[in-house]
Amino acid sequence: MANKKTYTNESIELLEGADRVRLRPGVIFGSDGLEGCKHSVFEILSNSIDEARDGRGDRIILTKFNDKSIEIEDFGAGCPVDFNKVQNRYNWELVYCELYAGGKYKQDGDNYEFSLGLNGLGACATQYASEYMDVEVYRDGYKYNLHFEKGENIGGLKKEPTTKKKTGTKTRWRPDLDVFTDINIDNEYFEETLKRQAVVNPNVQFVFRCQNEKGSFDERIFVYENGIEDYVKEIAGNAAITSVQSGYADRRGKDRADKDEYKVKLGVSFTFTKSQSFMEYYHNSSFLEHGGSPANAVRQAFTSQIDSYLKQNSKYTKNEKSIKFDDVKDSLILVSNSFSTQTSYENQTKKSITNKFIYECMTEFLKHTLEIYFIENPDEAARICEQILINKRSREKAEQTRINVSKTLTAKIDLANMVQKFVDCRTKDIARRELYIVEGDSALGSVKLARDAEFQAVIPVRGKILNCLKADYPKIFKSEIITDLLKVLGCGVEVNTKSNKDLSSFKLENLRWNKIVICTDADEDGFQIRTLILAMLYRLTPTLIEKGYVYIAESPLFEITTKDKTYFAYDEKEKAEILEMIGKTKYTLQRSKGLGENEPDMMSLTTMNPETRRLIQVLPHEESEHTTYMFDMLLGNDLQGRKDFISVNGHDYLDMADIS
Repeated sequence: MANKKTYTNESIELLEGADRVRLRPGVIFGSDGLEGCKHSVFEILSNSIDEARDGRGDRIILTKFNDKSIEIEDFGAGCPVDFNKVQNRYNWELVYCELYAGGKYKQDGDNYEFSLGLNGLGACATQYASEYMDVEVYRDGYKYNLHFEKGENIGGLKKEPTTKKKTGTKTRWRPDLDVFTDINIDNEYFEETLKRQAVVNPNVQFVFRCQNEKGSFDERIFVYENGIEDYVKEIAGNAAITSVQSGYADRRGKDRADKDEYKVKLGVSFTFTKSQSFMEYYHNSSFLEHGGSPANAVRQAFTSQIDSYLKQNSKYTKNEKSIKFDDVKDSLILVSNSFSTQTSYENQTKKSITNKFIYECMTEFLKHTLEIYFIENPDEAARICEQILINKRSREKAEQTRINVSKTLTAKIDLANMVQKFVDCRTKDIARRELYIVEGDSALGSVKLARDAEFQAVIPVRGKILNCLKADYPKIFKSEIITDLLKVLGCGVEVNTKSNKDLSSFKLENLRWNKIVICTDADEDGFQIRTLILAMLYRLTPTLIEKGYVYIAESPLFEITTKDKTYFAYDEKEKAEILEMIGKTKYTLQRSKGLGENEPDMMSLTTMNPETRRLIQVLPHEESEHTTYMFDMLLGNDLQGRKDFISVNGHDYLDMADIS
């Protein structure tokens, strides 16, 4: 029997030095994975941003090297690293080797009044989490160099006079794989981060340099002359139905009566569209992914002020419910950029702030801004409110339609009698049941004969179903093909209307199947029908895709028969490989004419038998935004975007095209 460990007074340990970060990186960076590694980069970048915002330097260069090391260079005053008489220590020790040491704690003067980095953690924590870090500083007529390895300084401070007129700090380091599970930061993160910083720091140039395979560097520059105003114009493009409005204000206040007063700077730019929605919040240049106080202020101010306008101008019908923020949000493009001398972040990752006074003063500021805007621009005010009423009524209509239909879909029904041409299986064991969705009556006949009737059911679709990404919900739910499919699935629908999710009647536990298999011909029409079915599932029952219930059955394109054996090839590459394998052996080659022409034995072997069939599990991209983008691009309303995608990627699919 193993000795049981005891918990004694001697069990308590104190982490010291670099171990405070290296053994628990998630405490500082939010994660020990790639997200934490990204945040460590931002900690160094934020120091350079503070320099630029304080008027010291207008250019920041971030370089990504092939060995995954990173370099950030600014042209500010240069980080103080020399001897500190007050602390009786070198500043480099305080900045790079001590947590909670910095020059931004006191908020009673002009030194970094509105700073991104206030906690004195970033430079030290990132140094501790690095395989190595090299720091080069120019200031006061001297050049300073520091070298660190795994949290330890090597060689002390090197100092030499310089005749160069430059000032600034250059830091190069490589995140340590002993600290982070992944350090391979993609270019998209760097570009997105620098672009956002350019948005909220007008006229500061952010340069991204990426080392390519040849060893040279590709370069992108981000700069916004008018900051958030130019950004909102860029996002809206030609979709705006109103002019871009911008407002700025300064406030002073307290989060609580017994707390110190602090300064707040507010900035906001917004416009309205018919259907485009976009909102981003920044505070002290930090992108607030989760919003917090500014997001809550926008929600309260815009909903309240627009609701007031609608009531004052008798725009509501009798007994009509008031608007919700979702109705406003569906047409709102807004970017806010605020600063404060005291900031309560939700945590060190700075993705949300919680300041009570910022919420209060921003709510008041936005209400006043909207009130004046509506008075001075009555035509635009009427246009905005009309669009928001359209959004509201469309949402309510869709919700009601969905509720009515979903009640029907989840009701106990005799599927065999209620759904035309549906062929059920015998077992009631959900863990075994499989539903094959096939293309037309001929495929239904072949699959019906080839299936294992014990656990495999079949339902045909009749031709190309409705494109559910383009159609509205009333039209979708009028489609007999779609409602039949939904009845057979049994789990109801979950319509993502940004409304109260509690209204959804989707219940995964009511799903009647362990596998939902889309089985169509291996030609262009079959691919399109398959895509349309996937689009329907994605829009109405996305959880089925997320949880891995949806599959695609691959069907062979070619049947190659020799004297002794029959081979099946699923694409041109496999055909070529089989022909090369059989060599000079005589054979017959037959291209598949569709599932309806296949013999039951062949169908069973290639498409139905769990031991020999090929199923592709349909899973969303790890980033949900990418899945949404691909569906919208392939089946949405962006015709030009689709043409551009085809022009760039179409050559990859030429071998699959029937152009003979």
